[in-house]
Amino acid sequence: MTVKDLKPSNVWKIFDEITQVPRPSGNLAKIQEWLVNFAKKHNLEYKVDHVGNVAMFRPAAPGFENAKKVVIQGHMDMVAEKEATSNHNFLTDPIETIVDGEWVRANGTTLGADDGLGLAIALAVITDPDIKCGALEALATVDEETGLTGAENITPEMLRGDYLLNLDSEDDGVITIGCAGGLVSIFTFDYEPKAAPKDLVYFKIGLNKFHGGHSGTDIPIGYASATKLMARFLYALGRKVDYELACIDAGNLHNAIARDAVAVIGIKPADKETLAVEFNQFKADVEEEYKHVEKTEEFSCESVDAPETVIDKCVARRMIAAVNATPHGVYAMSHEIDGLVETSSNTASIKMREGNKIVVEAFHRSSIESAKYDLTRQIEAIYELAGAKIASEGGYQGWAPNAESKLLKSAVAMWKKLYGVEPVVEAIHAGLECGLFLKACPHMEMISYGPTLQDVHSPQERAHIPPVQKAWDFTVALLDEIAKG
Repeated sequence: MTVKDLKPSNVWKIFDEITQVPRPSGNLAKIQEWLVNFAKKHNLEYKVDHVGNVAMFRPAAPGFENAKKVVIQGHMDMVAEKEATSNHNFLTDPIETIVDGEWVRANGTTLGADDGLGLAIALAVITDPDIKCGALEALATVDEETGLTGAENITPEMLRGDYLLNLDSEDDGVITIGCAGGLVSIFTFDYEPKAAPKDLVYFKIGLNKFHGGHSGTDIPIGYASATKLMARFLYALGRKVDYELACIDAGNLHNAIARDAVAVIGIKPADKETLAVEFNQFKADVEEEYKHVEKTEEFSCESVDAPETVIDKCVARRMIAAVNATPHGVYAMSHEIDGLVETSSNTASIKMREGNKIVVEAFHRSSIESAKYDLTRQIEAIYELAGAKIASEGGYQGWAPNAESKLLKSAVAMWKKLYGVEPVVEAIHAGLECGLFLKACPHMEMISYGPTLQDVHSPQERAHIPPVQKAWDFTVALLDEIAKG
């Protein structure tokens, strides 16, 4: 069985087409072209704005010209994460989908159901002639995963609606009405490469196959950050032996909890036993601390050939100390919504860049704007003391809940009518584009929902098949209810 055999067939067939088009964040030309061709194929009016958002428009059905206009929205990009053993090229290769019982997953990569499935539902709706309602718009935004670029630059002419249905939530039976804002911090260390001492022996330290996950929704679970763990080990080691740091590479995307980290260090031959003792103790400590949430992690410490250069020791020590001191995980819980994370930070990555630079990235979230900036400035102070250059990007505001929304009340009533239970109505500790849409169109009422997805932003990402049918049926029924006024 393939995804094209699943129900509802119109949604899954469109999703299958989407998986064939490479669409990692920042490289969206192919999916934009596919979307435009989709609009032309179905004789839909379409518009592509200056940042690449694609909107398709369908006029009201006869007799429904005065009904509320509805925008159904998802983002076109996907997080590009893969297993270390995968040869997948996200710029050229289609996603290989696998039907596994009641779930759909990919072969060693992220699935892209976040938000490919939401986009597929939107496109299935706007091309379904049996849906009779007011004017419809399907909106596909760019680079949601790397800073909500599309939503940040949206203009009113790209939002022709009274209501907006965001299809980027990940839990069946949950309607989201608020989310956290976010900000990416970038810390740059300049260093001078030094000739690698010939009297040292060199080792490659590897921390691999940690769970990873979404840096917002998964942050309260407490998954380990390989980036933080590598800094923790190297900082502790530096208090026992005098080592040289030749290279370091940890984490990947700012919105994903780091799964892998690697570093090459040089030590005196006499310190090999100390390294072994410290590494084994570190391994035992981490396994004990994370035994409830980490099941597949791997640790390695192996001899390697001497590199040509090492990083200036002063810079290396300051960088490692700063990352080790950086807060990671849940920082504060909400006082308004029980169980909701209010503020958090993800110590995402350490990368060596051209021009002898080491770049550290962290991603801060909060449902309170002042708290987001307060935590950001606390972390910036650490890197200021460490001598790094400080910059930020991708900042976006949160989405304040509107519990009195008519759209929300209709949605809750319709869910209960269809499935016999009231949906959970909540705010989430993750980024959704709705807050930015409200900046462009303050009059719009919005909700977010979607089928169940698990382990998004990681190669373990999977989509639960039965809730896709429920999300489709709910969307169609809600549009019918809106059309009736």
